Amino acid sequence: METILQVEDDPNDVFFLQRAMKKMGVTYPVRVASDGREAIDYLQGTGNFCDRERFPYPSLVLLDLKLPYVMGLDVLRWIRKQPGPILPVIILSGSGLDCDVATAYGLGANAFLTKPFEGRALEAMVRAIADFWLMHNVRSRGFSPESSMERAVSLVHC
Repeated sequence: METILQVEDDPNDVFFLQRAMKKMGVTYPVRVASDGREAIDYLQGTGNFCDRERFPYPSLVLLDLKLPYVMGLDVLRWIRKQPGPILPVIILSGSGLDCDVATAYGLGANAFLTKPFEGRALEAMVRAIADFWLMHNVRSRGFSPESSMERAVSLVHC
């Protein structure tokens, strides 16, 4: 089953998003990285995340901007430098500043959503994410960091 990586340092935001996902019937497992360094370790499959059975490569990343150790925009920059199929990244931030939005899109964010504070609005946002990114969006299947170079080369011959 495909996995979502939520990169969020606020346990309340983690709780409310996961509760909204459950309420909206999103059954994809959600793994949480609580800071930017942990997110990169998760995506690389290193350190505590080396077991890909327990910590599968995600099909979608929900990324906060303000994170300890490595900021969200730096995580996004790192993700976009990786070879292979593009991993969808949705910025999910409390900030709606024009400079944050412009920078995120400039670095390759697939979407920028401002965290709603009201439960129904959060549920509506989760429904929209699930409908588009998990149900209707066509993604590259079977991507893993170990095979990314091989796939990048094979894509050239499509």
